[in-house]
Amino acid sequence: MDSLPLSSIESLVIDMKKDLFSNKDKVAKTSAYDTAWLAMIPNNNQENEDNYGPMFESCVNWILNNQNELGFWGEFNVPTIDCLPSTLACMVALKKWGVGESQIEKGLKFIHANMDTLLKENSQCFPHSFTIVFPTILQLAKAQGLEIIFINGSNRLLSDVFMKKKSILESEKLNDQSDLAYLEKLSQSDIYINCVNKDDEILKQLCEEKNGSFFQSPSATAQAFMATGNEKCLQYLMSIVQKCPNGVPSRYPMDEELKVLCMVDNIQRMGLGKQFEKEIGQILDQVYKNYQVNNLDNNNDKETSYLPEKLFKDSLAFRLLRLQGYKIDEGIFCWFVHEPQIMEYIEKNQESFAYVMYNVYRATDLMFNGESDIEKARSFSRSFLVNNDNLSVLPSLQKVIEHELNVPWFARLEHLDHRLWIEFNQSISLSDGKSPFYWLSYLQNDKLTQLAVQNYEYRQSIYRNELEDLKRWSKDKGLVDIGFGREKTTYSYFASAASSSSFLPYESFLRMVVAKCSIVITVADDFYDEEASLSELQILTEAIQRWDAKTLDGPSKIIFEALDDLVCDVANMYHLQHKIDITPQLQHMWKETFHSWMMESLWSRTSNLPCMDEYLEVGMISIGAHILVLHAAALGCPTLPIEMLGPINGKYENITRLLMATTRLLNDIQSYQKEREVGKMNYTLLHFKENPNGQIEDSIDFVKGIVGNKKKEFLENVLMDGFNEMPRTMKLLHLSCLNVFHMFFNSCNLFDTKAAILEDIMRAIYIPLSQEEEQTSPMMPQQPSKTLQPMVQEKKMKKVEIAKVNACLNEKNLKKQVGIGISFVGRQGPKSYNNSFGWSNKGFASQKLRLCFM
Repeated sequence: MDSLPLSSIESLVIDMKKDLFSNKDKVAKTSAYDTAWLAMIPNNNQENEDNYGPMFESCVNWILNNQNELGFWGEFNVPTIDCLPSTLACMVALKKWGVGESQIEKGLKFIHANMDTLLKENSQCFPHSFTIVFPTILQLAKAQGLEIIFINGSNRLLSDVFMKKKSILESEKLNDQSDLAYLEKLSQSDIYINCVNKDDEILKQLCEEKNGSFFQSPSATAQAFMATGNEKCLQYLMSIVQKCPNGVPSRYPMDEELKVLCMVDNIQRMGLGKQFEKEIGQILDQVYKNYQVNNLDNNNDKETSYLPEKLFKDSLAFRLLRLQGYKIDEGIFCWFVHEPQIMEYIEKNQESFAYVMYNVYRATDLMFNGESDIEKARSFSRSFLVNNDNLSVLPSLQKVIEHELNVPWFARLEHLDHRLWIEFNQSISLSDGKSPFYWLSYLQNDKLTQLAVQNYEYRQSIYRNELEDLKRWSKDKGLVDIGFGREKTTYSYFASAASSSSFLPYESFLRMVVAKCSIVITVADDFYDEEASLSELQILTEAIQRWDAKTLDGPSKIIFEALDDLVCDVANMYHLQHKIDITPQLQHMWKETFHSWMMESLWSRTSNLPCMDEYLEVGMISIGAHILVLHAAALGCPTLPIEMLGPINGKYENITRLLMATTRLLNDIQSYQKEREVGKMNYTLLHFKENPNGQIEDSIDFVKGIVGNKKKEFLENVLMDGFNEMPRTMKLLHLSCLNVFHMFFNSCNLFDTKAAILEDIMRAIYIPLSQEEEQTSPMMPQQPSKTLQPMVQEKKMKKVEIAKVNACLNEKNLKKQVGIGISFVGRQGPKSYNNSFGWSNKGFASQKLRLCFM
């Protein structure tokens, strides 16, 4: 493995630790719009005195020195719709003090060249904040003598903006927090801030609150001060300029603990948690102590002005702390479900709470049994997000939220989730810090994103090499050319690698062990399901019990020898570490699994049906989940007691049994139709048979209820201490195993076509992030003649990648594939037998919709 990328990653990690965790006094990014408003304030707030000039000259200087080369002012190198009011505000400030003629001229050129395009691109849904701010600052610019020329239909688009603002003013209450931060709304004439009555009681009351700021908004506070001369406003403005002499941020002060929580969440979601494990632990320790000291006192900051920030922080803290194993009560963020007025307020302010409710919904993923308030919060937040019409303002966030709603957390592979979040970070272009999405500004760290990209692509290079090794092993053992069953090598490795990237190191033989176990399980399961006669299965089962291949030949011998090789490798690696032979424990797991497959074959081919409890005990073994996690755990958890590798008093550890039962029932919810066609039993079908007066939907709901409760109990066993003595890595292996099963069994999973699974394998292993993200921003000036050749080249590269993956997946098998390698049509059915349900065997399809590729 090339050490250069790794050394680069390690160097970036060191730099980021200094940048993120050492510089506690670092201020937020400068807001051109807010800085411009402070630059407009005259000295002593009097415009007719002898020493007339700007009160905050440093803000004027910032404007003079920070114009983008394209002519606009803003927080990004790419122009967005929010740079229009920022640019106008900066020009107004320069015009007011008679300076910066060249900058004003350049700014006007930008406005005239780009306003029509930017308005058109956002005409379907103008951002709420832009609608409030832009009409007023545009009229203020005209009042200052700036000549704004409207071309190419801009007048019609501007009219739409003005009408929308009028509609907002007429329909919303004046004291809604989402709009009070924009003091422009208070202006009756929308021409100039001084039209606001200086005796306005609303202004006086608001200026006396908190620290003299107007909802932590420097621009709004500047306008309030110019209207009222309020001393507390002035103190706030002077303090912020003293703290931020080179331009002021869009909000001040910010909740520092919330910023840190956002940073931790961002680091983990980009797949960098392992690199910052110590620092994250220290931060969450302190956050946990702070919440304990507060003793869940939720009466603070519950007024609507601070409600979004509080609910966002509480839900984010709950998720991060619970994921880390802290004992944190649901009340930390579910307090709002007991306050109808707050819930009604949230529903009426969709844009303000969109990102907040997204994080509330994410927090509800971590639900334990008995937490009814989380159930309510999940239902409320999901309904809010599904019915929210404001997400189109930020398409990249809309994509992330849709993914959250459509694919359950339990059914996602973290490596692909990391990619999605990195891509989201790369796409963030929101510049208005007072918008309902201002928290996204906490994520904007180009250096951290660069680190995440390098880390992801370095993992991809490792995964490609390991996959080649695995393909050679499968080929050498005869599993690739065995002549029946599902293609397995690439799928098995893909799922193994993509489900464990956050807690396994770069170089990890555990991925290979899990993938090899999965391949053997898949081949053997297909042999029992569809290929062999009962007598052939009996011979193989007895040979496995003896662990002796003397009587075997053909596929049976290939299966046994691959299995023996796998067990010997794992046992030898364990012996090198611990000087203990675990061969008997490993062999026992496989013996009982092969015996369970034999039992299921007998049930299917005879008239003897088990009861539901007997079926589940056997089915929990036959699903094979315990083999995957326990083989890996034996090698990856040095402190794991050897007793945990097998059943104690006839039963595995509760966390393992919960995994086994949940994966089996997930299979049986989704596969009952296929299994009914071939006459096989299934927990859902057995319940239906034992309850003949009900409908099949009733049986499905019954099993879903069991699965829901078991998943909650399982998650508590994974995250919380006190339920078992397993090391954390082993518990996370259990969770990653369930993620894979759940993904393949998820009824709304994305892998319904060959193209879909190919795309995800490519994104996980083959296509680098840097290649996919090298696209011209839609906000940049269009240059068609220069983009044609890269597009052609990209298509060629993508064809090459698809060819690579097709070759890896052995396309001759994929031609029979219906779903994701789990089920096939047109395959040979089992040898003739009388099925116990009396249903037809025609239209045979694979009946065990289980984990095939882990």
